[in-house]
Amino acid sequence: MRLFLDTANIDEIRRAAAMGVISGVTTNPTLVAREGVDYRARVLEICDVVDGPISAECISTEADDIVAEARRVAAWHPNVVVKVPLTEPGLAAIRRLSAEGIRINTTLIFSANQALLAALAGAAYVSPFVGRLDDAGEDGMTVVSEAVRIFELFHLPTQVLAASIRSPRHVTQAALAGAHVATLPASVLFQMVRHSLTDAGIARFLADAATYSPV
Repeated sequence: MRLFLDTANIDEIRRAAAMGVISGVTTNPTLVAREGVDYRARVLEICDVVDGPISAECISTEADDIVAEARRVAAWHPNVVVKVPLTEPGLAAIRRLSAEGIRINTTLIFSANQALLAALAGAAYVSPFVGRLDDAGEDGMTVVSEAVRIFELFHLPTQVLAASIRSPRHVTQAALAGAHVATLPASVLFQMVRHSLTDAGIARFLADAATYSPV
């Protein structure tokens, strides 16, 4: 399973990239708005840091408009993957765009049926929103595992990207569910690194090393 960072903060992206464990980045208008920067400029800046799929989202709602906007966004950089929400016009646009070779990450997926529709339309990725499903009293990881199973049964090439990740445990669950990708906030990634026993072990080693005579 690959890990993508879900952020538009360039400092977080540089820090995560330096760890060598991030394969891509997902963004959206909300994340970019928090940074107070130009969307295209920030996506290009991210592409300079991470050599992998960089998701940038369309905001149009009608099929022709989505297609036109997606073409513009995809032209920003070869690594850009265009995010399109799961709607009827979105599916029509995904079919047209995928036929042109434009990679699509279908976002705002909340059921395995929606994931299947996006895959049949030609999406490269589907993004079930795990945390939001959990917030609504549903089991978000069930949607991830069902989508993975359906795609495996019928040899669909679309990858399942577990989104709306809220905790390190979510990452473990996504991996066990067979998700191809988990996209997570920087805070969750950095939590994954830490463990109290690791910290205690390092402290003990350093304390013991302080008693050694210099070589």
